[in-house]
Amino acid sequence: MTFEEARAQFPVFERFAYLNAGSNGPLARTTVDAVVRQIELDRDEGRSGSPWLDEYLERRARARREIAAVIDVDPSLVALTDSTTRGCAIVLSGLGLRPEDEVVITDQEHFGLLGSVHASGARVVVAEATEDAIIAAATPRTRLVATSHILWTTGRRLDLARVREAIGVPVLVDGAQSAGAIEVHAAAFDFYTVSGQKWLCAPEPTGGLYVRDPERLRVSTPSSFAPSSYETSGAFVPKEGAARFDSGWIGAPTLAGLLAALAVHPEWRYRRAAENAARCHELLASRVEVVSPPGQSTLVSFRPNGDPTELVAAMHERGVIVRELPGRNLVRASVGWWTDENDLKRLTEAL
Repeated sequence: MTFEEARAQFPVFERFAYLNAGSNGPLARTTVDAVVRQIELDRDEGRSGSPWLDEYLERRARARREIAAVIDVDPSLVALTDSTTRGCAIVLSGLGLRPEDEVVITDQEHFGLLGSVHASGARVVVAEATEDAIIAAATPRTRLVATSHILWTTGRRLDLARVREAIGVPVLVDGAQSAGAIEVHAAAFDFYTVSGQKWLCAPEPTGGLYVRDPERLRVSTPSSFAPSSYETSGAFVPKEGAARFDSGWIGAPTLAGLLAALAVHPEWRYRRAAENAARCHELLASRVEVVSPPGQSTLVSFRPNGDPTELVAAMHERGVIVRELPGRNLVRASVGWWTDENDLKRLTEAL
């Protein structure tokens, strides 16, 4: 598939320089068609019966395999969730943390991770978002490091394999800005979350969670997919692998859209995305203060020469969609494999 053919899958590019996959990725025609087709089928034939349920369950199995392929892990170690936020909550609630335990996080985390960390009951230790600072913050009471692979604020990529090796405790990785944007090998970590609606361009709510050792994490919020068997008393035997952590039902239309979305990405996507991000960094650096380090991710954040809220609104009027990062005086451009030179030209001209 050529770049032009791959990009043409997304109608939004006919009108906008869409640079906000860090929030929600663009939707392909085939993704929307799959959702609509399933909704119409459910409308006309109902949502019940063995053939309908069998197909639904087969699609769940396919989605598990496809998400596992994105982060290069065994499908049996992947749970289907509705978001990275849910994945973080599943892990933190399942660890059984106590007030004497410590969780090390960074000062650049999204509330999707922060909320669950603070609700865990453990003592929260906040470190500067560098590998050295995270390692220095660990103590004998540290039970977990919970942080992002790529910081949603600056786009900096953390070397979390180094952190895990140095501290020797489990690492929970928020993969919202990495899975689907850069090449990921999640087996190096203990827990890794995946967001479907961002760089994978899927409908929301969709996502995944990698669990290296399912037997060592308690099923604290079991869904109807958790047990392989159960008693009327409520006692149950968990399913094998990470399927026991599935967060619940994914609507059949959404599931169909997820599978369609996972099929649109070309094999050269990571190389092209990195090239586009480098070009974006180069163009913006001559006009504004770019805070994202080059060559680390597909996020390029900058300090605008003026009010960021007004700038983002004005850029939208000119057909350029970026995001303000509230309270940080930053504007963020999310650059995907689908971005072309004209998108970046429109971005710089809108500044």
